[in-house]
Amino acid sequence: MTSHLHALCYDADDPERLSRFWAEFLGWKITDDPDDGIVLVPSDDTGFLIRFVPAPEPKTSQNLLHFDLTSTSEDDQRETVAKALELGARHIDIGQSPDDGHVVLADPEGNEFCVIEPGNSFLADCGFIGALACDGSQAVGYFWSRALGWPLVWDQDQETAIRSPHGGPKVTWGGPPHMPMTGRARLRFDLAPPADGDQQAEVERLLSLGATRRGPATGTATGEPAPVLLADPDGQEFRVLPPR
Repeated sequence: MTSHLHALCYDADDPERLSRFWAEFLGWKITDDPDDGIVLVPSDDTGFLIRFVPAPEPKTSQNLLHFDLTSTSEDDQRETVAKALELGARHIDIGQSPDDGHVVLADPEGNEFCVIEPGNSFLADCGFIGALACDGSQAVGYFWSRALGWPLVWDQDQETAIRSPHGGPKVTWGGPPHMPMTGRARLRFDLAPPADGDQQAEVERLLSLGATRRGPATGTATGEPAPVLLADPDGQEFRVLPPR
């Protein structure tokens, strides 16, 4: 049975501080889990958790994944930016044009995100988290569509996007040119089979779709089977958790 996207995982220098920023900014609830670390539970239809774990190494390059956050009006966009800055975000320059309508920010640990201008038709029917925007190939968009069982909602000029049939954010891949992958990615997907599923069978299915094995992850506090570390066809690592 197909896994679901259980969580988006952040490596954090200070998980408690970073989780507080995102909880206050998104309006999500913070919980603690012995296996999952500090977790944010969505207050909307996002459909996945956000979890924060201690980073094994510092951030040294631009992330290959970021949030695109939506706005309902120019005032709403300004208010969202002001709220982020008040909570500890900052403006950053990643090469955007002064004429671009979106605003590029970074959270307190430098993780990039964008506040999109109102009137964006691609994200018109999405919530506040409009998209998880990824640097990646057309082939990896196809992989994740099959891996999660989410249909393609965009496939043009080597750019792809998928979305859960239940709604929530889109996941997009921008096609070439690709940013170089340097060091460990600080944002990763955690997948999990359903409660009646089989972790090993799901790992084998993902390998058959084009994933590669990166080795077992560390054990868990409760003694349940350890997550399995894989990489998608572009080399981005993700974990397959025990059923839940």
